[in-house]
Amino acid sequence: MLDKEGEVMKTMRMKVMVAGWLLGVMVLPLFAQVRLPAIIGDNMVLQRDIENPIWGWAQPGEKVEVRGSWHDSALSTRADAEGKWMVKIPAPETGGPYTLTIKGKKAITLKNILCGEVWICSGQSNMQMEVKASWHKGAFNYQTEIKEADYPNIHLFSVRQTYAPKPQADCAGVWSVCSPETVAGFSAVGYFFGRDIYKELNVPVGLIHTSWGGTPSEAWTSAEFLKTHPDYVDVIDQMKVGDVEKIMADFEEQLQAWKDSVEANDGGNQPTENAWSRSELSETDWQTMEIPNLWEDKGLPELDGIVWFRKTIEIPKSWANKDLILNLGPIDDVDTTWFNGQEVGTLDGWDIPRKYTIPGRLVKAGANQLVVRVIDYQGGGGIYGERGQYKLAPTDKSTEAISLAGPWKYRVGIDFKDCDPRPQQPPAFINQNSPTGLYNGMIAPLIPYGIRGAIWYQGESNAGRAYQYRTLFPLMIKNWRHDWSQGEFPFYFVQIAPYNYGTEYICAELREAQFMTLSLANTGMAVTLDIGNIRDIHPRNKQLVGRRLALWALAKTYGQDDIVYSGPLYRSMQVEEDKIRIYFDHVGSGLMSRNGDLTHFTIAGADQVFHDARAEIDDNTVVVFSSEVSEPIAVRYAWKNNDVPNLYNFEWLPASSFRTDDWPGVTKGNK
Repeated sequence: MLDKEGEVMKTMRMKVMVAGWLLGVMVLPLFAQVRLPAIIGDNMVLQRDIENPIWGWAQPGEKVEVRGSWHDSALSTRADAEGKWMVKIPAPETGGPYTLTIKGKKAITLKNILCGEVWICSGQSNMQMEVKASWHKGAFNYQTEIKEADYPNIHLFSVRQTYAPKPQADCAGVWSVCSPETVAGFSAVGYFFGRDIYKELNVPVGLIHTSWGGTPSEAWTSAEFLKTHPDYVDVIDQMKVGDVEKIMADFEEQLQAWKDSVEANDGGNQPTENAWSRSELSETDWQTMEIPNLWEDKGLPELDGIVWFRKTIEIPKSWANKDLILNLGPIDDVDTTWFNGQEVGTLDGWDIPRKYTIPGRLVKAGANQLVVRVIDYQGGGGIYGERGQYKLAPTDKSTEAISLAGPWKYRVGIDFKDCDPRPQQPPAFINQNSPTGLYNGMIAPLIPYGIRGAIWYQGESNAGRAYQYRTLFPLMIKNWRHDWSQGEFPFYFVQIAPYNYGTEYICAELREAQFMTLSLANTGMAVTLDIGNIRDIHPRNKQLVGRRLALWALAKTYGQDDIVYSGPLYRSMQVEEDKIRIYFDHVGSGLMSRNGDLTHFTIAGADQVFHDARAEIDDNTVVVFSSEVSEPIAVRYAWKNNDVPNLYNFEWLPASSFRTDDWPGVTKGNK
């Protein structure tokens, strides 16, 4: 990634946690009981109109039956010698909810399953950016967007960030129902895209979000396909899996020893009578922090370590001895939670809201003690999210919930700066930017889950390698389509926005490479020249990005032929004496300029020196000319990194940047 975004990404909470490293070397064991991958679970959305793969693991030779509540008979198979099994079940009628029962030596019943449209949402930080991003200002008007995000027929799944040296069989993540409590930490582009699809089609929508900020496209491409690219043959040959696995195993051992040492020195891990998890504990030495918040913003700057939190909750008599549901929102990174001295839950996942059941035997009228121990390994840490996510209520919902937002007591258990140095990460070729690493950890585990298509927002990390991206990006798309075995499914992507990159033209050249990818069947491109921010590589208007992707899907995938789904795209040129006429596809109802005369056109003659040009709309073409170029042969539009031009069609969709020449590299420049 470019240095500028690299600096931005340092402030992001992109975690490389122990589980992620372990997945890189993990081989799934043989299971005595039937087991499912994370992507197949409660609240999942099945793709309509296809046979949906359902798979998992069991004891070798074990018979497995799969029965949908919509299907009269069960489908049966047997686990193979490695314990793997799969069936394909016909989709139910659009809607739901349905149940799905998978029965081996034990039975698993999945609930609240819907059938509708399923989309993969992937890329780097502009896809990852949440509706409310703790590392950024978030999407425009995110407070209102979150408040209004009550869509029980939109279901969300976020893949935990994990890289691996070879394809993984499973990932970490859970399906959740879209609500104000769950949408805040979900991909803004993914959510706004899915919301528009839902509103237009009125069918359930499933969104599978798998992205990682600052990553290049080669990280999302398999070794099998990358080794067909001339630039990566040697790289793939050098990534010997055996060596990688030994490195990862050694690192795992060192990391575990370090963790054991940290646990032993955590001030809160005292003998029973002094443990900070106890109900009766003096809080004289404890300070107060407003929750939810990242602790870096509330008096613990740059702390990576363990912090204990305590809160006294007054429980009404009517709740005594009743099971309660404890909602804590997301916690960065790992929490262990106690209620009245008894552990009620633990979870490792910085972006996953916590939801624990408190058994009634622990609940008493009056003062009750809630304790949360938080481990943060890197970047921002703490109990964060939206205030409305923090609440406690009976499982029967008989009374209004008690809010847990507000002042909590806290005390630092250990600062990692006071510990032995943490073992260093494995070598650079084993990280999220490594070729194949994210395909292995975050795409392979999803295959062959039934989907309609994919949306993609990435390219910033490949800026500077635009000529390579011309072949690398299409290769990745072909890779996904091949491995999913669902044909040339729709793949719609976002053209990167203007930004002040350090090297001239690399942004425009990368946009050109994306434009050229439209030569692949069933692809589409959302142009963002008008909604970027030349000082912020993460523009906030994610609503319009999602909408423009949705327009492609509604028109090309769902057959709404009356929709204009793209802005003007360059088709051809014609020299007319001292002028050049430009022809476009997707002119819609006609061409227009926004705010005055057309801007950011340049023109050049045989000397390849580009001059600022005048441009005029003429019968849905644009005529370009300059008094300084009497014999023009080439035109460029919006060809600088930070150009924000103004050519649109009447549907207010902007034209893509383009050039009519194919002169390699940076030419003699503009005058």
